[in-house]
Amino acid sequence: MAILERVDRNAVAYLTLNSPERLNALSDEMLEALQTTFDKFHKDTSIRAVVLRGAGKAFCAGHDLKQMTEARKQKDGGAEIFKDLFDRCASFMQTVQNIPQPVIAQVHGIATAAGCQLVATCDLAIAAENTKFGVNGVNIGLFCSTPMVALSRNINRKRAFEMLVTGEFMEAEEAKVIGLINKVVPERELLSATASLAEIISKKLGSAVKTGKMAFYQQIQMPTEDAYKYTGKVMVQNMLNKDTKEGIAAFIDKRDPKWSQDQ
Repeated sequence: MAILERVDRNAVAYLTLNSPERLNALSDEMLEALQTTFDKFHKDTSIRAVVLRGAGKAFCAGHDLKQMTEARKQKDGGAEIFKDLFDRCASFMQTVQNIPQPVIAQVHGIATAAGCQLVATCDLAIAAENTKFGVNGVNIGLFCSTPMVALSRNINRKRAFEMLVTGEFMEAEEAKVIGLINKVVPERELLSATASLAEIISKKLGSAVKTGKMAFYQQIQMPTEDAYKYTGKVMVQNMLNKDTKEGIAAFIDKRDPKWSQDQ
């Protein structure tokens, strides 16, 4: 049984974290499987959207504390292993935002610590109405410093710090209101709601979405004036795309566009 299962449907890759007995923790094995799989998306034009979900009763409970405890038996207290772990986790989180396809988190149960970081890192997120989100490391004496990076770039500073310093859970409805997730649905509708969003995205011009996703994360880190200069250049290049020309012509002619196969 694979620790990360993949099923492709209609240009959408559905990835399932498949370690339910460990609440789909980001173990060494899980991180390796995720990184290997996501690396392949960079050049895979057949996939237009990615859905990330968890098997069992939880989306993801964060890092594997049993593996981390075992690492402490090393002479250096596990320092080298911990650095490697957090470096690899950071690299994967950045890969999620660097691949051309939008990544949708399909969240249920709990998303805690690095699991909450993963939700915050995904481009979009839909959650079942009973889902809880938390960065709870402080409860065991481990402040969630790396999950803080993604969390504080999604929600306002004071609410993010409150979550980090209290270790308390956030309900799904509040997570939607403050921008951690896009939508809350009954659990029975979670699969269909996520698939519907993925299908909508998958029908857009792939090259345009790729360009837009890259530009989104680049410009958001820039001062406003620099962001406009950068995105203006991006739009010029986008306008020169032959498929964009076809898309505009199709809109004017009131017909469906005929995209090329190399988009």
